[in-house]
Amino acid sequence: MPESEPATPAHTHRRKRSLSRRGAIGAGVAVAGAAVLTPAVFAATESDPGSASNAGSASGSGSASGADAATTPEKFPATRSAAATGTGTATTSFAASYVGVRWSGDPGGAGIRFPGDTGFQPLTGGCATVDGGGTALVAAGNAKTYEVRAQGATTDVRSLAIDTARGPDRTFQVPSQPTRVRGVRYLSRPAWGADESKRYKDGKVNSPEKYYALQSITVHHTDTPNGDPDPAATVRAIYEYHAVTLDWGDIGYHFLIDEAGDIYEGRCSGDDGIPAFNPDGDLVTAFHTAGYNSGNLGIALLGTLTDQGPTDAAKASLTRLIKVIARFKGLDPQAQITYTNPVNGVTKTVTTVGGHRDWLQTDCPGQTMYDLLTEVRADAAR
Repeated sequence: MPESEPATPAHTHRRKRSLSRRGAIGAGVAVAGAAVLTPAVFAATESDPGSASNAGSASGSGSASGADAATTPEKFPATRSAAATGTGTATTSFAASYVGVRWSGDPGGAGIRFPGDTGFQPLTGGCATVDGGGTALVAAGNAKTYEVRAQGATTDVRSLAIDTARGPDRTFQVPSQPTRVRGVRYLSRPAWGADESKRYKDGKVNSPEKYYALQSITVHHTDTPNGDPDPAATVRAIYEYHAVTLDWGDIGYHFLIDEAGDIYEGRCSGDDGIPAFNPDGDLVTAFHTAGYNSGNLGIALLGTLTDQGPTDAAKASLTRLIKVIARFKGLDPQAQITYTNPVNGVTKTVTTVGGHRDWLQTDCPGQTMYDLLTEVRADAAR
């Protein structure tokens, strides 16, 4: 959630080959001992090893205007959404990929059902948390109707049907040069179709960027379906859910990883060409661990990792990403630390690299993924 830090977020367009020139977080040079990479080295690419601000920006462009030689126009489906308030049946004019729901009162006090369901599925678990209530993002299976139920003292129910796969095409300027580097590659925000207008409310950035020194890394799962045929569309749905339904003003994670091992840039960190960080090396605050967001980097694996683990490709990308970030800031992934919230001074003893459940009462990142974190830490520390 935004960083006031109360005590207690049909066809595929996933890019498979062409990655942003700024889309490679490079361990492009050897790092000896506890040496810390500079932001420029952190974002450097093999084709331009001395530059951290290659073509394209963290914010990206949502239209074909302003195109230059370093970008290529690419079409992504525009996100369609339809809001509803209260309980009962809601109908949309389009087939929904997901429905985001938020309510006040009992965190487990709401349920949803779609055509063909025999009963209501409880809206519990998941990754995002909100103060004074509950929230969930639920796969809708292309339904055009759904019904929300509230129990007990649950009030102020709001829902948003989301389609990120079949809307009218919208043109984005995507960095055109493929990147091949030693280190970790990722898809920049334009390369997965992030509509930057979602970050604005009443003509202003809804959650202005704030930056603090990196202290910890938290692993999540998105609690979305496994075997996702269009992960970029799911990332856009999570973005819509976090930015609009939850009113966070952006996607809640710094990075997301799909089952193929592709990494997606999350929270906007400015126009400097450095994902997640500013030029001084401080981390942009995101919205993934309520009460402990500042200085805490969030990485979410797409899928539900409760009874099954991540794919080998996703796990390898997670490990490489953690290793590069830890080297960047001179962190030991296995160390026990005392995290201190720089906003309000709240402290918590955690491991440098941990799971969402180490901070809050939640199932995230799923039991199977959580059990693998010891291995991930050890591999990232090598």
